[in-house]
Amino acid sequence: MRIIIKTQVRSDWQTVKDAFNESLLKRLSPPFPPARLVRYDGNSPGNLIEIELNFLVFKAYWVSIITAEQENISGYSFTDEGYKLPFFLSRWKHIHKITENPNGTLIIDDIEFGTGYLLSDFILYPALWLQFMYRKPIYKKVFSRS
Repeated sequence: MRIIIKTQVRSDWQTVKDAFNESLLKRLSPPFPPARLVRYDGNSPGNLIEIELNFLVFKAYWVSIITAEQENISGYSFTDEGYKLPFFLSRWKHIHKITENPNGTLIIDDIEFGTGYLLSDFILYPALWLQFMYRKPIYKKVFSRS
C-alpha cells in the first residue's frame, strides 16, 4: 500500500534539508508507540537508523537502511528501506522528498508498506496515516521562518 503526505513550509529547501537530522527525527516521533532512537547514522546511502518501539506489552525493533540520496538545484530526497521490521510489517520503503516551490518548500513523505496480507494492509493503513499526519504541524512549526 502507499501513503503520500505533503506539507508546505515557509523555509527554503536547503534549510529544510539541513534540518533533517537526529534531532528532527526525535521530534517527529508520535506519542504512541513510544520510540527510542537507538542509532542514527545520517541520510546517506548505507547509513542505518534503529528504533525501539514500546507497545507496552511488547517491544519491537525497527532498522532501516538508507538506500538512495539525490540532490539537484531545486530539491533533495533520500530513501529509507526496512531492513529489520516489526513482525506486523513485511516491507517498508519511505522516500523523503524536499522540493522548492514558489511558497517555500514542499515536504513529501512517500511511503510504501506491506504486511504480506491485503486485509492487514487495509487495517494498518489508518494507523500509519495518522503517524505521518502527526508530522505536519511539527514540520510547519520547525520551518515557520523564511
